[in-house]
Amino acid sequence: MTPLFRRIEPSKKLRITVRSIAQFLKIPQNIIKRVESWANVVFVHRRDKGGQFISYRKLQEWQNAIAHQIQTCPNLSELSQLATSIKQDSRKFKKQYCQQTLDFLRQMCIQRQDTLESWENLNSVAS
Repeated sequence: MTPLFRRIEPSKKLRITVRSIAQFLKIPQNIIKRVESWANVVFVHRRDKGGQFISYRKLQEWQNAIAHQIQTCPNLSELSQLATSIKQDSRKFKKQYCQQTLDFLRQMCIQRQDTLESWENLNSVAS
């Protein structure tokens, strides 16, 4: 389990809906019997072909959780640690991240860094 995965805790914190799973799998919702959030994956019980495992990292909820972590970083040091965790996780699980997601997260980190640097500059001028 990577530091990013431990930080996000997807099985405890992510709300995975039948609708989002159906959209991801490109199937009608009524084909899905049940969705279980396991420690490392989501298990989908399907009416048409049994069970199917899905990595949390492939779901929109994962991207949203990371984006929230970026947006709420209180300082540059923590943002840097988070960015490092994202890079390590995406290298280790290359097949589970699409380039569009990585570009989006990279852009969010840059924007948050700019915001935090602006705040630090304002605080140093005010002191």
